[in-house]
Amino acid sequence: MNDIPARIGASIDEIDTPALIVDLDTFLQNLERMAAFARSAGVRLRPHAKTHKCPTIAQMQMAAGAVGQCCQKVGEAEALVRGGIRDVLVTNEIVDPHKLHRLAALAKDATIALCFDAAGPIEAASRAAGEAGVELGGLVEIEVGMQRCGIAAGQPAAELARRIADAPGLRFRGLQAYHGAAQHMPTLAERERAIAGAADAVCSTIAALQKAGLACELVSGAGTGTYRMEGGSGVWNELQAGSYLFMDTDYARIGDKNGGRYTDFAHSLFVLATVMSVPAADRAVVDAGLKSYSAEKGPPWVHGRDDIQVTGVSDEHGRLQLGPAAERLRIGDKLMLIPGHCDPTINLHDWYVAVRRGRVEALWPITARGASR
Repeated sequence: MNDIPARIGASIDEIDTPALIVDLDTFLQNLERMAAFARSAGVRLRPHAKTHKCPTIAQMQMAAGAVGQCCQKVGEAEALVRGGIRDVLVTNEIVDPHKLHRLAALAKDATIALCFDAAGPIEAASRAAGEAGVELGGLVEIEVGMQRCGIAAGQPAAELARRIADAPGLRFRGLQAYHGAAQHMPTLAERERAIAGAADAVCSTIAALQKAGLACELVSGAGTGTYRMEGGSGVWNELQAGSYLFMDTDYARIGDKNGGRYTDFAHSLFVLATVMSVPAADRAVVDAGLKSYSAEKGPPWVHGRDDIQVTGVSDEHGRLQLGPAAERLRIGDKLMLIPGHCDPTINLHDWYVAVRRGRVEALWPITARGASR
């Protein structure tokens, strides 16, 4: 890990930049808002740790009522279990025997489950569980419109569930039904249609499972852009949203019911940058570029400064264009940048610097950073 970018009690001006900043009050409001929705809807909340990659944050979510965490990679699951999380679902297909043995080792200390969409990995996971003397949970991932992983809904999914149920060392637990493509559809109506189609796929699969005599404990899925739809559907009973904690510009752009920006949750995640050059009255450069934030969803926004745009990014630089009425920037000024995509931005940093009322209140290590295996 790199050096800690700030000390507790320091002011924002004293933070070494670029740094990943969390506005603590807004972060906690987002955390509680999702937890309150899950309670009111009567569904389980299993937040996605691929977003935050931090057992400290996972523990805060658990304290607010989450039943566990989900993640995408075995390395993320290992970091979570090492950090004290005792219920982890890997919402992905794990096919390498070595990775399956790593997951089985975790099941000695935690409840571990993973997803399947083919028969071969079921046999491999069964062998790994048997050799470790543990039980792994298995969910069938069904195709709900995302066109990524997932077996066809209905009878094919039920047949795969039977294989899991019959495999030694495995326990069939339910369905993975996440429609990731729906999360960023630009209008509420488009998202509603997509989730309605996903619900049809889930219901046809549940009917096939019932016919096969298989109980479906979990229907897990949903994200920050559609959680209300799945949570209120009566079909899903577990929500996997992750980005709601932080938000980013990509989520802010999706429309609400009135066509405006998405406001269910507020921006709490920023990259703090320092102005390093002011070569012209209408142009400046900050010390945060592609090594500090993801730009595949476009350049970041400057928080609280609609009169400034990020017009170009390179490895270590962000180029700013000031509007005609904008107050001129000075070398050494600090700016908060809102990343386009929070998940890969967080993966570029070792620490969260949690700030309240302009002072550093906490430092949280990002221990699952770079866990791509």
